[in-house]
Amino acid sequence: MPKSMRAGAGEMRILVTGGMGTVGAGLIAELRGRGHHVVSCDLHHQPDEVGFSLRTDVEVPLYARCDVGEFRQIERVIERCGPFDYVYHCAAEFGRWNGEDFYESLWRTNAVGTKNMIRLQIADGFRLIHFSSSEVYGDWPDLMVETVMEEYEIKQLNDYAMTKWVNEMQIRNATAQYGTESVVVRLFNTYGPGEYYSPYRSVNCRFLYCALNELPWSVFRGHSRTSTYLVDTVRTLANIANNFKPGETYNIGGVDVHSIEELSDIVLKVSGASPSLVEHRDSEILTTLVKRVDISKSVRDLDHKNSYGLEEGMRLTANWMRRVYGLV
Repeated sequence: MPKSMRAGAGEMRILVTGGMGTVGAGLIAELRGRGHHVVSCDLHHQPDEVGFSLRTDVEVPLYARCDVGEFRQIERVIERCGPFDYVYHCAAEFGRWNGEDFYESLWRTNAVGTKNMIRLQIADGFRLIHFSSSEVYGDWPDLMVETVMEEYEIKQLNDYAMTKWVNEMQIRNATAQYGTESVVVRLFNTYGPGEYYSPYRSVNCRFLYCALNELPWSVFRGHSRTSTYLVDTVRTLANIANNFKPGETYNIGGVDVHSIEELSDIVLKVSGASPSLVEHRDSEILTTLVKRVDISKSVRDLDHKNSYGLEEGMRLTANWMRRVYGLV
């Protein structure tokens, strides 16, 4: 079916892989709020999912259970629920330490799963928005501009970063060989309401959860980051479908650089936790010291905004966590 026939005026048909993740779930809500038909897939069963070999009990299923590392599974999602104008490929094993502890799943999901998506993109012709990571910049000491990866040979510091750079190369090769149309986004430390705690989540989430539950946490000295509030990230991501520029790569991050020590102090302030819970340690090995990001392209093309300062964003996140986890 030609792309022009795949959606009504103003409406697009969109698939979000990894739709139960922090960014994926927020993105789905944003895209549906704009009137798009959005289907998602992830690893777990859900009430609104399609039944592939039995009757589907909901009139319009908007979810499919799927492991993107299994070609047959993602192929039938696209065959049954498509065609799609855009695929936001969020599905991934996330994070440095998660990648160390579950490296088999990391390489299978991130490398093989993305290759599966590319093969289906070649066959079906949808436009792909692929989720990379700030980790691809390794320990680059200067401003992290998108073109750094073109001009310098960067040493990635962990397996997670390696898989994300592999993905970017897979996508470039497919464009050169088959003419696929893709955009890559590199996310920088996204946090906020909707990010449920696990020990592998963002440092913002981990510190805040520990503080609210009176658990100790470790602060590694000498590291600095920007932080991006989740609603700002998903709004910017949703804008890609309205101004899609094939071949572009975008940094999506915060404006103000803060040390991890400063982040911890803000957590103490908004949570009221005791400073005795904080343990300060030396710099963490194989972890980027300073991430300063150039977001001018995403501001120019995608109207990226940072609506909340770190303290306000962390206060809002703390209030959300208190409600979600039943904390007084």
